[in-house]
Amino acid sequence: MKVSFLLNGERVDLAGVSPQTTLLDWLRIDRGLTGTKEGCNEGDCGACTVMVRDEGGRKALNACILFLPQLHGREVTTVEGLAAPDGTLHPVQRAMVDHHGSQCGFCTPGIVMSLATAHCEGAMDHDTVLAGNLCRCTGYAPIIRAADAAAGEAVPPALATPAALPEGKAEDDLTGGAATIVGSADELADWCLAHPDGRLIGGATDVGLWVTKRLDELGPVAFVGRCAELRGIEVSDDAIRLGAAVTITEMADAVAPYYPDMTDMLTRFGSVQVRNAATIGGNIANGSPIGDGPPALIALGATLHLRRGDARRDLPLEEFFLDYGKQDRQPGEFVEGVTIPIRPDGLACYKLSKRFDQDISAVCGCFNIHVTDGIVTSTRIAFGGMAGVPKRATAVEAALTGQPWTEASVAATHDAWAEDFTPMSDMRASADYRLQAARNMLTRYFLEDQGTATRVREVRA
Repeated sequence: MKVSFLLNGERVDLAGVSPQTTLLDWLRIDRGLTGTKEGCNEGDCGACTVMVRDEGGRKALNACILFLPQLHGREVTTVEGLAAPDGTLHPVQRAMVDHHGSQCGFCTPGIVMSLATAHCEGAMDHDTVLAGNLCRCTGYAPIIRAADAAAGEAVPPALATPAALPEGKAEDDLTGGAATIVGSADELADWCLAHPDGRLIGGATDVGLWVTKRLDELGPVAFVGRCAELRGIEVSDDAIRLGAAVTITEMADAVAPYYPDMTDMLTRFGSVQVRNAATIGGNIANGSPIGDGPPALIALGATLHLRRGDARRDLPLEEFFLDYGKQDRQPGEFVEGVTIPIRPDGLACYKLSKRFDQDISAVCGCFNIHVTDGIVTSTRIAFGGMAGVPKRATAVEAALTGQPWTEASVAATHDAWAEDFTPMSDMRASADYRLQAARNMLTRYFLEDQGTATRVREVRA
């Protein structure tokens, strides 16, 4: 493959690129830019964080699980390119020195790149910005002090007026082979028919680990990040349609005016770096029983859009998940998008995990319950972590619907939970714990609806 992008302000044109070469390996091995560190090599620690710019602006991404073809037509800034040409430090770099924000220094380049990206984009929630950057020496207090000190400084001229991005795809260089960067949904449909066992790569936050941890050979791959139709977000009076390549960050912003609780839950979806890369199509299509997106979407009654060649079909999202590792998707068929209906907001999402930030759910419960004149009129409840697939609690829904909205009615659903779910025990939680946690989440939803504060970040002594 041929790939073109900017690196620290200079154009790079590469030929013969392996589609599964990571940016981290290329920077350190091929370019000698060793400021970007390899820590976990799976997108958790943030030591490899770089700044990537595309048409939508700058974002912090993990270089360890970012494949070179994903950078085509974009700009990468590493810690070596952050200072001005005359050596003047970026405000974040200077503040880190002044406020003693580094000890061993291994994590520092990634922390600096996360904060510098936030500085460029005007993001001020530094606790959120740094949730994906682990530091075990310095402690976060001096780092946060440095972030606060730099926040009021101007964006350096080189970052404030960036160079033009390289042009988009070159047809003869990027398409038609076993490894491709697709520019349209039609191209993708043709490629999928020709490569029914091929892999589609959006953000690579899942597939990247197959390479870095399992050392897999991916085979035929198509990169969908430049496919305009799959990147689109359409909002009408009654629905939000998200293309499959819409990132979790973009999705959270799109649904915020309508379902703020979903957006709050999505801020616990990995880290900023992960959310900036991960796509909703990938989160759905990989069929994970612990993916955080599907339970909320199912609770909202979302519709999935699938395409195979010129044929398209729609189905309720919950029907896509057939069994563990098995989805209702034909060879050569791909997820094109998902539509969320816009209705009165009754959604609450509860994610239970051992860590608040950047952790996989033990249980993720999403509740969408509507009450009229004290009677439950409609109920959609969906869970991740309770079965081999994201799954609705249909017996619980039936036990609630038509009943008075009272604590007694909530308690009366106790036995229905075991009809819906037979969860497993694993390292995250036991089966009994999961079942009791699910019951408790419904009680929590009821109490919140009655005005009781139940969220740890809201409760005050």
